[in-house]
Amino acid sequence: MVIGVGYVTIHIYESHSLKEKRRVVRSLVERARQRFNMSVAEVDNLDSWQVAGIGFCCVSNSAVHADAMLAEVVRFIEAHAPFGSLADVSTEIIHMD
Repeated sequence: MVIGVGYVTIHIYESHSLKEKRRVVRSLVERARQRFNMSVAEVDNLDSWQVAGIGFCCVSNSAVHADAMLAEVVRFIEAHAPFGSLADVSTEIIHMD
């Protein structure tokens, strides 16, 4: 079993309140969750109104497949993050025996 774990920090420049940020992040997380059938959640910077930390995870039987899924999610978030940019991207593949 292989577990792929990823973390992305997004700067949302056009957000001027927590309500705006949460609306944008909630929409992005839901679309990623539905499209890739992965666990996706806002996990960091919950009280910051211009920064969001999004974590995601998948389970596979192949490290190549898990790495490809993580890369696709990162590309999706980068392409669909409105009025923002990726500040930090981190992925890890964990092999379980």
